[in-house]
Parts: sequence; C-alpha cells; structure tokens
Amino acid sequence: MNELIIELTEINPREFFGLQNSNIQLLKKYFPKLKIVARGSKMKVYGDEDMLEEFDLRLNMLLEHFGKYNKLDENVIERILTSESKSDYETSEASGEVLVHGVGGKLIKAQTANQRRLVETTYKNDMVFAIGPAGTGKTYTGVALAVKALKEKQVKRIILTRPAVEAGENLGFLPGDLKEKLDPYMQPLYDALRDMIPPEKLDSFIEKGVIQIAPMAFMRGRTLDNAFVILDEAQNTTHAQMKMFLTRMGKNAKFIITGDPGQIDLPRRVTSGLKEALLVLKNISGIGMIFLDDKDVIRHKLVKKVIAAYKEIENRNG
Repeated sequence: MNELIIELTEINPREFFGLQNSNIQLLKKYFPKLKIVARGSKMKVYGDEDMLEEFDLRLNMLLEHFGKYNKLDENVIERILTSESKSDYETSEASGEVLVHGVGGKLIKAQTANQRRLVETTYKNDMVFAIGPAGTGKTYTGVALAVKALKEKQVKRIILTRPAVEAGENLGFLPGDLKEKLDPYMQPLYDALRDMIPPEKLDSFIEKGVIQIAPMAFMRGRTLDNAFVILDEAQNTTHAQMKMFLTRMGKNAKFIITGDPGQIDLPRRVTSGLKEALLVLKNISGIGMIFLDDKDVIRHKLVKKVIAAYKEIENRNG
C-alpha cells in the first residue's frame, strides 16, 4: 500500500479540515478506497498509486481555492471533486468589483463611487494620490489593491509605510524597544491586512519579507522594484521625506500615497510634503489624483457629522 503525506503550511488546518473534520468526511465519501488520516497540520493518505495521484490533484485544487477565497463549503468541495478541469469550478465570485476574498470569505470591494475611481485610477497609473478625510476607505482600498496584485503575482512584495509623527504624544516616552514604539503607528495597516490575509499566511509573508511594514525613515537609500508600495498618513511628511519617498520608485512598481490635509501633525511653519506634492505633480502624466469626501465615509454614521461640523468651523475661520 502506498502512502501520501501532505503538510499544510500558511493556512489554518482546522479551517481547511472543517468543523469536526467535516471536509475530511466529504473527501472520504468521494475516495472510499483510500484511508485518510488528518492530525495537526498533516494529512496521511494510504491506497493505490493511481488513486493517490487523483487525490493529490484534487487536494491541490482545494488548497488553491482555499488560498484564494479563504473558505471551503460543501458545494465548493463537491464541484472540485467532480469537475473535469479547474475552469469547471471557478465561481462568479471572482468577477465584478471584488478586489480580495478576505478572511472567512469576506468580499472586499470598493463601496463608493470615489473608491471605485481610486481602483480604476490605480489600474491606469503607476503612482496615485488618494486624498480624503478619516474613514473614507482610502488606505483600506489601497491595501486591498496591493493584496490583489500580490495574489495575482503582478508584484513580488508589498511595502507599507507611514511617517512616525507624534499626534499629541511623545514617541520617546512610550515604553518598549524601537519596534514596540513604532508598531502603534502601523496598527491601521496591520488591521487592514488581517481582514484580507489569514493569520498564518500573513505571519509567513511578514517573516519572509514579502510584506514589509516600516516607518518612513526605513525607506531611505532603497530602490523599490517589483513592489506595491503604500505611503499612509502622507500629510505628515516633510518636503524632504516626500521627495525621498517618491524617488524610491523602481521598475514594475505601484505607489499609492494616502493622506488627509486636514489632519497635519507637523510642527508649525513646516510645510506638508503632501500638500506640496499635490501642487508640484498635478500635471504629470502617469500620476493620478483622487479626492474622497464625507460621502465616502464608511465608518459609523456620526463620523460624517463630525467631519461636516469641523469643516464648517474651518470654513468660518478661513
């Protein structure tokens, strides 16, 4: 009797095997002549060589589907196990506006007109500025586009960066080492990624450097090739930082720069690199600029009212 051993990596075995190994039971139903044992992150399968080859083929199709959509259900498993080719089980979920199939099968897509414009502009341009107030989904949509590009092998890595500027807090007095001091600044980027990539795969990507999350200062001296790069909170860059960042662009790179000119935390009399860049680069072909507003806010309904109230005060004060 021949043996096939499969090691599941970068996915959660419990999610793949199903509740109380329900997905394994389905496999046993379709392959009754094989002995299938699933423990931990390993599967051991025993049987005739021809049957093991067929099982290995179908299992790889299941793993590919799970890696793409982050979910398996009985209908999907049955389609894959009974199909003659991969195209037979491809679903309509891959079409339309869906950017990424997130954790637990969550469909991540552009939800507003300006977010859809951001997606379309990014497809047409290698450098895009996404400008708008808090909660308009500019960073989240940007991260979704980056994850999509990585999954489709358009780029080899994702690089996410922010300027570590204190918003009313002193970085030097925060507890911990440098990483622990900086991680809170990067948290919104981690949060978006956790929605889109299963924990095991995300940890693996970060460990291997496929996904890099770093403060702005770490960009100096680098050439960013084959990468999807997002600069978040760009309103807090200086002239020198913005120029340094934009000139890091290498071959086959996509840059998205997000920011809110209404939330600048720089010292007084220091010009925001974002505000300056929007003026300097506005007529350059290949650079897109999208402006989101309170109509694009997808957080709690009160956020729109808060933005409107502050806008009224700012207009009144000139």
